[in-house]
Amino acid sequence: MMPLLPLPTWDHLVINAQDRLDDAADTYRKLGFQLTPRGYHSMGSANNLAIFGTDYLEIIGVPPSGRELQKALLESPIGLNGLVFGTDASLDVVAAAKAAGAALLPPREFVRPVELADGSREDASFRIVPLDGIDYGRVYFCHHFTRHLVWRNEWRHHPNGVLGIARAVIVSDAPDDAMRPYRTLFGSDLVRAIPSGLSLAVGLASLDIVTRAEAVAQFGAALPDALDRNTYMAAITFRTASLDRAKAALGDAAQTGARDTLVVPAAKAFGATLEFIA
Repeated sequence: MMPLLPLPTWDHLVINAQDRLDDAADTYRKLGFQLTPRGYHSMGSANNLAIFGTDYLEIIGVPPSGRELQKALLESPIGLNGLVFGTDASLDVVAAAKAAGAALLPPREFVRPVELADGSREDASFRIVPLDGIDYGRVYFCHHFTRHLVWRNEWRHHPNGVLGIARAVIVSDAPDDAMRPYRTLFGSDLVRAIPSGLSLAVGLASLDIVTRAEAVAQFGAALPDALDRNTYMAAITFRTASLDRAKAALGDAAQTGARDTLVVPAAKAFGATLEFIA
């Protein structure tokens, strides 16, 4: 009997700040996100997180001490750089993905010290399972061994009212080709056609892969620069408790989107277009 394919859920999405993590964290605080204290991974990178109900946004960067270990991040464009699916059974995911014919890189384990409100520190630990052959960023599963050190209630409350991730958007000249790894990994039943693209159901959220023309119709000049890429991670849609609350927190960084949503252009959000819906 073949192992069951994993059911996709968002664990987190990643904004790459290269060596400008202080600037990126300051930008996102000004956009109404409460960020966790700076964390430092055992594999050389550093981050600040915006924790939501069941997922989160990671702003990742490379401190001077990690430059040799994290050359790939330094050489990758600033902006949306990582799509991360959740799992509590990462070794089962490896077995199912391999049986389905998905291309994977070897799993990796690492830790990150977490500073808690009482001044104590504990190590959060993880195992990641990366997909191979993705040339427009990083796509992987994340298995949290210490969830209680990440999803803490004191970090879940944001001035902009964000509750969680509603979708991630990939722009591609060939949506069918770009969706192929996700079909292999999760099955075709979770993929549906949308205008000028395809959508993968990710829990109650989605991963939308759309053509450039459709992306322009939705976001216009708020899109990030394609940088001559045929496929790239472009936008995040967040669900907020109140658009009025989000608008007050975002201030003049936000504009009204084509879908009567609030949109922050990539130029004002460290290379990622941000959309807010209620």
